[in-house]
Amino acid sequence: MHIKIKGFQKTSLIDYPGKVCSVVFLAGCNLRCPFCQNPDLVLHHQKMKDIKTERVIEHISSNRKWIDGVCITGGEPTIYQDLPGFAQKIKKMGFFVKLDTNGTNPGMLDYMLKNCLVDYVSMDIKAPLESYNKSTNVEIDKEAIQKSVETIKGSGVDYEFRTTVVPSLFKTKDALMVGQWLEGSRKFAIQQFRPTVTLDKAYQRKKPYTEKRLNELKAIMEPFFESVEVRV
Repeated sequence: MHIKIKGFQKTSLIDYPGKVCSVVFLAGCNLRCPFCQNPDLVLHHQKMKDIKTERVIEHISSNRKWIDGVCITGGEPTIYQDLPGFAQKIKKMGFFVKLDTNGTNPGMLDYMLKNCLVDYVSMDIKAPLESYNKSTNVEIDKEAIQKSVETIKGSGVDYEFRTTVVPSLFKTKDALMVGQWLEGSRKFAIQQFRPTVTLDKAYQRKKPYTEKRLNELKAIMEPFFESVEVRV
């Protein structure tokens, strides 16, 4: 199975809402967000040691009494054609699967959902669609992003949209635009930007929003979603 696992967190209480999970980190990403907090997985994963799929599956299986599911994250998991096979192995063992994605591969996302390989989807919203190129440092297929949003909302599985808010890239007008774009969605999470490790080192000098400011953004977005939460 061609899946490059570069990180494995045995237990997490925060990566799968309402569940205890293990977290699998896959290498590689098709975006270059300057504020990315997993830069090694994006730029330097060739230098990172591979973790065998069999080892991960074995650990998950032997700890089924203590974990409810597995969060597959990255990097960007949907760049792997073998992602469905990996998720299927986890599902066959009776675990829930959460998928973190940037939404650039709606075809893979649709396949995973239609084949019941995902129980929870968390899609990163980088910015209002009009600003995606600036926030990701690549030329974005905006139709693909929109398709992923529609696929997730219509899937029937539990989901959330989330944004890591960087002051220079996400302001009041952006919160309003994202809210209007995603209006009617179930859940939105505003995530604190942490400048300790970033893809673009210049972003390590940027000051995050205060918790008060994050809650102001929350208030702006609440009319558009069933629920909005701040994660600090």
